[in-house]
Amino acid sequence: MTQRPALLDLQNVCVMRGNKVVLDDFTLRVNCNEHVAILGPNGCGKSTLIKTITRECYPVVRANSSMRILGQEMWNVFDLRSHLGIVSNDLMSMCTGEAVGMEVVLSGFFSSNSVYSNHSVDREKRQSAHQAMERLGVSHLADRPVCEMSSGEAKRILIARALVHRPLALLFDEPCNSLDIAAQHGLRQTMRSLANEGIGIILVTHELPDIIPEIERVILMSKGRIVADGVKENVLQSAPLSRLFETRIELARRDGFYHVE
Repeated sequence: MTQRPALLDLQNVCVMRGNKVVLDDFTLRVNCNEHVAILGPNGCGKSTLIKTITRECYPVVRANSSMRILGQEMWNVFDLRSHLGIVSNDLMSMCTGEAVGMEVVLSGFFSSNSVYSNHSVDREKRQSAHQAMERLGVSHLADRPVCEMSSGEAKRILIARALVHRPLALLFDEPCNSLDIAAQHGLRQTMRSLANEGIGIILVTHELPDIIPEIERVILMSKGRIVADGVKENVLQSAPLSRLFETRIELARRDGFYHVE
């Protein structure tokens, strides 16, 4: 049986923003069915990593450096989004407006923030959108403008948007940012359900409680480099986290979630 290539395979990647090296000799391999968290403080390079994966930033061309997604170095961005769904705060800000829930979910087919006159929505696309919304429990938001939704409702619409292509994996960028406690809980339960359905999860965050129990592997980032990578229970320890965040951290674990005491 042929083994599926890695979802992400970055080897010795260097990414610059202006004159600053933001990802420094960065190497990361994530398989399609993995549930992985990338944890690090603000400014460690997490956002640039996401933009590199989504082809908004490009690595410096140099020897012994490569970046492959599902075994390919060259991708049409529209094709890529059908394999890797993105749920990011940048996208959240783009989709907040007068467009109703169904339009935002359908916009995932066109990599836009709504459905416009040049877009063709056929029965199959609409059916896929309905199924994605049912999966997230947001069918009742189909005709509600996003600007009238709570942050938690809008985030679920965004996840449904990412699911219309039935991707292999979802990339979550600081998913609980700006959500209240109830919405955070709901979103983490949604991530758990998706993980248990077999969808790969790449979670990028600086919040320990975002790391759902289904995540088996944790990667720590600092100053554009990976400083730890391994089984969650081995990586999430007080000493390495205290060094990473430059403050004393004591951990507690309840119901599979980690918390800072």
